[in-house]
Amino acid sequence: MRLTPCNVHFTAQPDRVVYISNALYKNLNLSGNKSVQLRFGKGRIPATVKPIKKAGRHLYLASGVRNAIRVPKAGTIYLKNEDGVVHLGPLIGVLSDGQGSSASPFGSRTGFIKQLLKAGSKQFYIFAFTPKDINWQTEKVMGYFLNENGTFTKKSVPLPDVVYNRLPSRRYDFAPSTNQLRERFIRRKIPFFNWSFFNKSDIYRMLEREATVARYIPEYHVNPGRELIQEMLERHQMVYYKPSAGSLGKGIYRLSTLPQRGYYARFRKNKSNALLRFSSFNSLYRMLQGRLGSSMRGYVVQQGIRLIEIDGCPIDFRFHMHKNGSNKWVVVGIGAKKSGRGSVTTHIKNGGSLLTPERALSRSFGDRSGEVLEKAKRAAITLAEAIERQHPHLIGELGFDLGIDQSEKIWMFEANSKPGRSIFQHPSLRAEGKASIDHILEHCLYLSKFRRREET
Repeated sequence: MRLTPCNVHFTAQPDRVVYISNALYKNLNLSGNKSVQLRFGKGRIPATVKPIKKAGRHLYLASGVRNAIRVPKAGTIYLKNEDGVVHLGPLIGVLSDGQGSSASPFGSRTGFIKQLLKAGSKQFYIFAFTPKDINWQTEKVMGYFLNENGTFTKKSVPLPDVVYNRLPSRRYDFAPSTNQLRERFIRRKIPFFNWSFFNKSDIYRMLEREATVARYIPEYHVNPGRELIQEMLERHQMVYYKPSAGSLGKGIYRLSTLPQRGYYARFRKNKSNALLRFSSFNSLYRMLQGRLGSSMRGYVVQQGIRLIEIDGCPIDFRFHMHKNGSNKWVVVGIGAKKSGRGSVTTHIKNGGSLLTPERALSRSFGDRSGEVLEKAKRAAITLAEAIERQHPHLIGELGFDLGIDQSEKIWMFEANSKPGRSIFQHPSLRAEGKASIDHILEHCLYLSKFRRREET
C-alpha cells in the first residue's frame, strides 16, 4: 500500500465515474481496472474508472460519485489503494460540544478548533462536530468545516477515519450517552482519542503498577479517613487534600502543621485565598466535614512537597505531551507556573503567573538549569509511556504537572488527558502552541493509516 498525493476536482456529469490521470492511474496500480471501490471515511461506493491524458496526479469525481460519498470540497488530498479499495482522505473529526452561536459554535473552544481546522485543511479533510450531529442509522455526520474566509459551513459527510475527542467537561465525558457514542465508534473500528478525562485515583493506581515511575509519585491515599489524614500530616508536615475528579485547582486544600503552633488550611474561598489556623487536628477536620460533607468520599490525600520557589512562591511545571507521526511521545511545550501569594495552587486564575522554564530553573539551579530541564523531560516521557501501557484506550495527548524540589528530585502531581492550552499564550511559547497543533494532526494521520512517504 502506497500513499499518493493528488489533486481532486469535481465535474458536473451525473454518472458514478472517476476520471484518473495516467500518472495517478499508474501510481495506484490500477492498470486494466474498469471499476473501483472508492472509500471516503467510512463511506464506500463502486464507481467506473476512466483514465485521462493529463500531466500530474489528478482525480476528477463526477457529481454522481461526489454526492453519493459526500466529498465536501476539491483540493489536494491523499489516496491509497488498499486491496483494491481506493481510499480518499483521510477524513478527521474533532468531537466537542456546541453551546455557542453560529459564529462561535463551540463556545470558548472555537478558537482552538479553528486553528486545528485551518492547519489540517491544508493536508486532508477535517471537521468538527458534536454528538447530536451524528446520524447512526445513515452513518453520516453533519460536520462543521472551515471556509477560506474563516467562517463555518455545515456539510454532511460519512463517519470519519479518526476522532479526536475534545469534549470539554466531565459532565459530557462521563454521560451514559457519551459512553455509548465511544463504543459505537470502536465497534466500527474508528480510532478514538483521547478517551476521557482522568480521575486522580485511576492515574495513581495505574502508575503504582509501573516500577519505572514509582520514584516520581508522592505518597497518596484514595478516600482517606480521619486517622490517615492526620497520620500523613504528622509525617510530612504538609499534604494536599483534593477531589479525585477535580480540575482547575477547584476544591483543593493545603493542610500543614507546625510544632507548637497548630494546624493550618489554605484553600480558595469566594474567589480569594483563605488561610485558617486551628489549635487541634480535630477542629481542622470538622471544618473539612462542614465544607465538604459527603463529597469527602471522592477525595485523595497527597504528600506535600517543598518545591523550588521564586520570591517565596512555589513553582511547578506544565509539560504538554503529544504522540507524533511515528507514534512516539514527545515534549512539545513546557510552562513554569508560579503560584500567587497565598494561593494553594499555581493556576493563573488563582493569581498565578506563567514563566518560561529556563527562567524559572535558572533562579534555583543556575548553570545546571539546562541539565535539570532535560532530566525532567526524560521523566515526562517515561511517565507518558507508563500511563499508555496501563490505559485500556488510545491516548495521544497528555498534560503533566511536575514539581522539582531543591535537591533536583522530580515529582508528578497531576496527569491530564485533555490538557488546557493556557501555557501557549505566553509570547515565548507561541511556536510551541503551533507545534502542538501540528503534532495532533500528525498523530491523526498516523491513526488513519495515511502515512506520508518521500517522493522519488
